[in-house]
Amino acid sequence: MTEQQSGRWLTPEERSAWLALYAVATRLPGTLDADLFRRARITLFDYHVLAMTSEAEGQQLAMSELASRSNASLSRLSHVVKKLEARGWMRRFPSPTDARVTTAALTEEGMAALVELAPGHVETVREAVFDALDDRDVEDLTRVGTKILTLLDPASDRPGAPTEGT
Repeated sequence: MTEQQSGRWLTPEERSAWLALYAVATRLPGTLDADLFRRARITLFDYHVLAMTSEAEGQQLAMSELASRSNASLSRLSHVVKKLEARGWMRRFPSPTDARVTTAALTEEGMAALVELAPGHVETVREAVFDALDDRDVEDLTRVGTKILTLLDPASDRPGAPTEGT
């Protein structure tokens, strides 16, 4: 068998790391989704869209920027924002500076919901991830996660994305 046919197999250490990463990537969203759905009938992605919008100046963002910050396609984001609009938590409107751009904004009701949900969500994240880690582990998680994200999305400019020199 040639090397091309056999491929570049993972070393035992890489396989172990991959299986751990795969398990986390598979189980963590479900854990966080279940908590948010039980408390507010929203998903982790819904919550993340609200949170990213809340952190923006004026609690509003162009849909394309919000898609970037929430790691989503515009199509998926539009569907979720429409759902959050129906709950009265977000609204969309044409950009005041460019009518071709749609802006998404958090409503007062959306901000109130986020303020109510945030402490419980952060506690769930802490229990599911950070309680088992020490400071060095957190630094390593950031470093490794950033490297992987750079491979997946080299042009990333969202908050938390790698910057030059990291």
